[in-house]
Order: sequence, then C-alpha cells, then structure tokens
Amino acid sequence: MTRGARALVLCPDIRKLRYDLDAAERLAEAEGLALAIGVVIAHSAILPVRQMQPNTLFGSGQVENIATWCEQFDAELVVVDGALTPIQQRNLEDKLKRKVIDRTGLILEIFGERAATAEGRLQVELAHLDYQQSRLVRSWTHLERQRGGFGFLGGPGETQIEADRRMIRQRMGRLRRELDQVRKTRTLHRERRGRAPWPVVALVGYTNAGKSTLFNRLTGAEVMAEDLLFATLDPTMRAIGLPGVEKVILSDTVGFISDLPTQLVAAFRATLEEVTAADIICHVRDMANPSHAAQKKQVLEVLADLGVVDAETGTSSIPMLEVWNKCDLLDPESLDELREAVAGQGAVILSAVTGEGVELLEAELARLLTGGAREVSFVLAVSDGRRIAWLHAHGDVVGDEDAGEGEGGGPLRRLTVRLNPKELGQFASLS
Repeated sequence: MTRGARALVLCPDIRKLRYDLDAAERLAEAEGLALAIGVVIAHSAILPVRQMQPNTLFGSGQVENIATWCEQFDAELVVVDGALTPIQQRNLEDKLKRKVIDRTGLILEIFGERAATAEGRLQVELAHLDYQQSRLVRSWTHLERQRGGFGFLGGPGETQIEADRRMIRQRMGRLRRELDQVRKTRTLHRERRGRAPWPVVALVGYTNAGKSTLFNRLTGAEVMAEDLLFATLDPTMRAIGLPGVEKVILSDTVGFISDLPTQLVAAFRATLEEVTAADIICHVRDMANPSHAAQKKQVLEVLADLGVVDAETGTSSIPMLEVWNKCDLLDPESLDELREAVAGQGAVILSAVTGEGVELLEAELARLLTGGAREVSFVLAVSDGRRIAWLHAHGDVVGDEDAGEGEGGGPLRRLTVRLNPKELGQFASLS
C-alpha cells in the first residue's frame, strides 16, 4: 500500500449486529487505523446497512454514492471498517475502480510494517497468507490458465490459481513449523526466567492506551511511543528496580483492539502467551477515551481467550492491577470523579507523559510483589557462599547469627530472611 494515498474510510453500521462501540467511535478507530499506515483520509462516513448484500455488502444506491465520493474527493483507496468476503471485495473494486481493503487487511498492513523481529515477521506473514489464500479470485486473468500435466498423456493439469494456492499452503506449513520452534524457544525462556529470582510484570491494554509511554517512563528505555494505533508490535522486556524489590522484569506487549482478526489472534498467540507467565498484570487504560469501558471489555475477552481471566466471573488467575492512564487529559471535574471512583477499586491514577502518579504505581507494585513474603530461617555452612549470597541479593535478611559447627566441623550460620512464595521456591531449586 502506498503511503500518502488518499483514502475513503467507511464504517458500515449493520442493523443485525451488536457492537461494543457506537458507530461514531468505530469510525474514529477506523480513521486511526488508516492514519497508522500513513494514508491521507480524504473523506469518512457511516453507512447504515439494513440488509447485507452478499455481492457488495452495501446496497446499490450506497455503492453509487461511494463511487461519487471517490471522484469528488479524489480517493484512490477505499477502507471498509468491517469484514468483506473475497467476492464482496472483488465486486466493490470492479464497481468503484479503486483498491478496496477491509478491517482485517488494514490491520495486517499495519502489523506487516511494524514487525521488527524475525518472530514478528513470521507471525505477520502467516496471518497474511491465511487471509490471502481465499482472495486469489481477485488476481489477474493469468490465474485462469491451466498448466499441462506430466508426460505425454497427462491430463489438463492444474490451473494457475490452484498452483498458487498449493504454494501458499506449503509456505504456511513451513511458517507454522518455524513458529512452533519459536513457541518452544519462548517456553524454554519462560522456564529459565521462572528459575531466575526476578518477578515479571506485564503491561497489557487496548492499543494506544499509553503502555509504551509508561514502559519508557518506568525503564528509561526508548521504545517507540506515539499517538498511533499499534505504535509498537514486538514485545519488549527491561529490568527495573522497585522500593524493596531489587530487580523486576517489565514486559511491554502488543496492544489489543476490538474485532482483532482471527488470523492475528492465532499467529500472535506465542507472543501473547508471555502474559500468562507474569507475576502481575498491569492493565493500562486510557481514561480520557469515552469508550474506555468498552475497551476494558475487549482486553478482558482476549485475556479470557488466553486462559488468564475466567470468562464467566471475570476473575484473574494472576494478580491484576488497573492503571488509569492519561489523567493529564482530563478536566478537573472528570479527574475528581475518577479519584472518587478509584477508592476500593485496586487501581492507580497516573499520567505516563507527565510522570504524575508513577511513584504510587511503583509502590503498589512493590506491595503486591512482597505482600506474601514471610520470615524463614536457614542454617547454612559458611562455605556455602552461593546460597548465602543469593539470600542476601534477593531476600530481606533480618537475622544472621552463629549456629555452631556442622558434621564436618565447619562453621554454620543461621540466616532469617523474608521471602515471598516464588523466591522460596527458587531458593529451594538451588539446593
């Protein structure tokens, strides 16, 4: 897709479908997706659809209006914020004489441009091939030609479109095998981190909620953070320190969005599964967005799909802290209402841009990470420097006294240390 192309953004409001966001909010999100890929929005509109047409989705009169808009606003691209079947997409392109792209194709374009790591590119390519294999009917007439079979008496052979589909299936098979290897590698890395002494905090949230800005604020990193949907795609991890906690691994994940294409949910499962290994999940919410309640619902649905949240009760198997971000964009009255609402919610109000409230977040994370800590005594040989050093580095040593001599005559020390359950298990694995 050409950056800078003039685009017509259309939001079909289908009567029979139920939406979490109203039509105006969905149109605004579609415009944000289009801007994220670098196109120029020439015109946008909401189109009520009483009855979905199997050949074009829109009615004939609406298609004529769209064609008029294309001419009037000199648009070379039409973005439809919804799912188009291959036939609908082909017919619209034939009638409008313009390239037509639906919501899934648009998000795939964004992901393809933003994927920076080898894993991200593999995931995007797999999702794109899965999307494209049913749309080969849109290709040019050479796809109707047949290739001859092998030998003198070979049959009519396979059509070019069949050959292309076979090549796509083969490529998808290779990509899936490579991603399976990536998944195994990620599992090994998670197991290795599980044996390490450092807890993991994962930032999750709707796209453009401010996760990357908060990540940069907490870590001092320079992860791309812009007012764009899907500004960052590949997960990033950095080490930070918290009050009373020497080292914590902070993970920034890909943002969620309503109606995320099923191809992407499947392809990015390996990346999203990083959340399942976290000790704490920080759900970052954009409280300046009027749709923040609907966005929260979308995030919880994705977490339920990953098995982190119970779909019926909404309870999380991993401690979850809500971070109410972008308070700097609220007027004083709305901010006061938010402060009243936060009481008893287990949430933190902050602005990742200005830094207001970030210290409260750090203190709350430290409290959650050390909340289950208890004092445990160990009698260790003085010569066991490895485990003694580990306790001093990762626990709060409150007592260190002489414990006599061991069986071999070597001196012993009794150490009383505050450890949380995870650290206690990690120490036991050192034995």
